[in-house]
Amino acid sequence: MTAAERRAGVALAFILALRMLGLFLVLPVFSVFARTLPGGDNIFLAGLAFGVFGLSQAVMQIPFGIASDRFGRKPVIVSGLLLYAAGSLMAMWAPDIHWMIAARVLQGTGAISAAVTALAADLVRDQHRTKVMAMIGSTIGLVFAGSLVLSPALYGWVGMDGMFLFIAVLALLAIPVLLKVVPDPDHAPAVQPTPFARVIADGQLMRLNFGMFTVHMVQMAMFLLVPLALVELMHIPVSRHWTLYLPIVLASFVVMVPAIIWAEKRARMKPLFLASIVILIASQIIFLLQPDRAWMVVGGLFVFFAAFNLLEALLPSLVSRIAPPAAKGAALGVFNTAQSMGAATGSAIGGAIALRFGAGGVFAFCLALAVVWWLWARSMQAPPVVALREYAIGDHVDLDWLRDRLLELPGVREASVEKDRRMAYLKVNLEMWDEEGMRRLLDAAATA
Repeated sequence: MTAAERRAGVALAFILALRMLGLFLVLPVFSVFARTLPGGDNIFLAGLAFGVFGLSQAVMQIPFGIASDRFGRKPVIVSGLLLYAAGSLMAMWAPDIHWMIAARVLQGTGAISAAVTALAADLVRDQHRTKVMAMIGSTIGLVFAGSLVLSPALYGWVGMDGMFLFIAVLALLAIPVLLKVVPDPDHAPAVQPTPFARVIADGQLMRLNFGMFTVHMVQMAMFLLVPLALVELMHIPVSRHWTLYLPIVLASFVVMVPAIIWAEKRARMKPLFLASIVILIASQIIFLLQPDRAWMVVGGLFVFFAAFNLLEALLPSLVSRIAPPAAKGAALGVFNTAQSMGAATGSAIGGAIALRFGAGGVFAFCLALAVVWWLWARSMQAPPVVALREYAIGDHVDLDWLRDRLLELPGVREASVEKDRRMAYLKVNLEMWDEEGMRRLLDAAATA
């Protein structure tokens, strides 16, 4: 990776970490805080105040993704961070549970995940993209684990009002990091326009969207039961659960990083992708067969987080590679909507199944869902091998004419022409690329 790619990866991971810290900090203490608000003793309204954030996110991911394709990534990300900060300040002020619900809706409208991921894809070459996605996913995982430690202490120190103010400040701090630290793409590429219907109907993307839905539904359904198992089987109080989660998450990174580096170097993304789903299946089998043994719970958690972290890195990288270049933000918007819907419905469906069939029913459901995904994913085509090509352009070539013709060449995904340096920059699918055709086009342009 170049220095610019590393800087982009670290800065974008930092921005999303600040953004997600706002969500994770609230998670351990919100139900306690809601009871202090007028109307907060209504469990339905308290649950709605917490969950409506995810629903609002799900609704806004696609519009924000499409907007980032049209108006640029950074303006859309700044708008989302401002909305999130405004919602946090409104939540700090909210005098009752109904205003808190409205504030959480406003917070959720700042749905920047698709735009941030699309910007990372714009700035990082395909062969390094999964590493950057892993960097972003790992940072979010560490923030989640750290929030379990920080949240109760921060709540006791400054209260929920202070926490919402802290969250708003973090969102605002992310803006100068985005504008000053994250580089802009070197060239604005020309791409073929893509109807949104094509993004929705793409079979390759459907497999990945269903996968992200599955991963987060399984996660939320599982974590209805895992905390209870830690209390009842291992006698670990809730306030100490982080002492188990943190080392397991860190150990899972040890598995994830070498696997991703190997797959990137050997162009073996699809085999690693399918293997990650198998690991997810294995985690559910462990929980299903031995849910009453403490060491099996720990083993199941390690296997699950190994799969989870691999898939969190692989899935957005695959979406950005497969998506039409002109609709990258829209495709990632659909993808993040699937993620939000999986998280929003996982707890409800898991709870309904547990009520009737017990813990075994929940793990059997998660297992069946993962197996269905694996069977569907097997038929997915391997992502294209994409490379960059640069060509010097003669002095007598009409640059606008050449730029239009470049997009007509087989295998060209993106094309940009730098007029000052008279250079053409192409991103091409090597399986379809015709180097001789490109040379003939340059020769024809020079003699025209």
